Amino acid sequence: MTELHGPGNGRAGRPDDETAAVQTLRPVLADQITAAATAGHLLPASRAATVEQLITVALDNYARQALRESRAPLDADTEARVRQALRDEFVGLGGLQPLLDDPDIETININGHNSVFVIRRDGSRHQVAPVAASDEDLIALLRALAARGAHERRFDRGQPELSMQLPDGERLFALQDVTDRVSVSIRLHPLKRVSLADLVDKREMTTCMAHLFTAMVRARRNIVVCGGPAAGKTTLLRALAHAIPRHERIITIEDAYELNLSREDHPDLVRSQTREPNIEDAGGYDMNRLIRASLRMTPNRVIVGEVRGAEVVPMAKAMSIGIDGSMATVHASDSRQALLKLVTYAMEPPALYPRDAAMALIADAVHVVIHLGMTPDGTRVVSSIREVIDSDGEHIVSNEVYRPGPDRRAIPATQVRGETLDRLIAAGFDPALLDTDRW
Repeated sequence: MTELHGPGNGRAGRPDDETAAVQTLRPVLADQITAAATAGHLLPASRAATVEQLITVALDNYARQALRESRAPLDADTEARVRQALRDEFVGLGGLQPLLDDPDIETININGHNSVFVIRRDGSRHQVAPVAASDEDLIALLRALAARGAHERRFDRGQPELSMQLPDGERLFALQDVTDRVSVSIRLHPLKRVSLADLVDKREMTTCMAHLFTAMVRARRNIVVCGGPAAGKTTLLRALAHAIPRHERIITIEDAYELNLSREDHPDLVRSQTREPNIEDAGGYDMNRLIRASLRMTPNRVIVGEVRGAEVVPMAKAMSIGIDGSMATVHASDSRQALLKLVTYAMEPPALYPRDAAMALIADAVHVVIHLGMTPDGTRVVSSIREVIDSDGEHIVSNEVYRPGPDRRAIPATQVRGETLDRLIAAGFDPALLDTDRW
């Protein structure tokens, strides 16, 4: 039996008794759960029941040890609270759970257990209550999360980085040891089903833009959405995908399931995500391999959650060999830089394309770049729409059809090409809307 050492004073029911019990039992349970996962005894379907059984045994041992040491055991109410705290930590998500349950929160940033900030969907930022009693408790919670699931992760001095998906799809990234305090960032995506019309209602684009984007999707233009962190790229990508005809076969490729397209809207949908290696450095499956695999699954469209490296080459080739109407996002500060970043990725290892070949590859693959910005009051908006024309060996030739206005909202700048306009009209777009476009 595991020896449990907790302070005792012969009295039960005090808050410090509850805290001492949780602090004593937490590492014991963490070790037992990790051992069960390593042995393959902690299956996802039975995890909650297994953890509950381990908690019961640990509490019984704790009570017996208290009696042996002539300490009063926990009273029923205190034991129930300790059980719930341990259950929340090892089955739920501890102090993070209330924040994850708030539909108005889209980003959680933690700079130590008691320095917690959230970004709400309206763009406002707030500091909120601590999510753990100490940095050590926060690290213990993260380690417990890392030990869950089929692919156990390490989170320690030897592996100070943790990237994983939480049970409801939220994406968590954490660092320790290489930062002054344990740091965590969690991205939530409360809007699971969203249309371009919804974004018009939120004043993130004009009605004309919504009709223009719908026509681009139906005309099978290849679209890249760009912007800074938390600019709303995934939300816009989800809205653009909503405009894809219902009968088409879609394959989504992501680091984590964030797009969450609905099979009610798209019955023939394949969702795929990358997989990091486990603690034995086995089982990894990267974005490059996923894109290559998707091309063998007869897609009508491929949607890449975010392009960050060598996967740009198979993605661009897919866009150029008949899988028109595909989409992707990339981090960039403006629509022109998005194209240059894609070119740079193609020039980096392992692809090592010469610059002129990389220019030609991207110019041939991408038809439209949509850049998202933010107004001074924090509203996300479409800031630029750029049409890609061609490449001349040294540059990608493009037209900024809409450019950023004084408040970063996109305003008309030049006409789309006649050939493009013909495609859009054939897809149902009314060109008269361009003359009346207003925010």
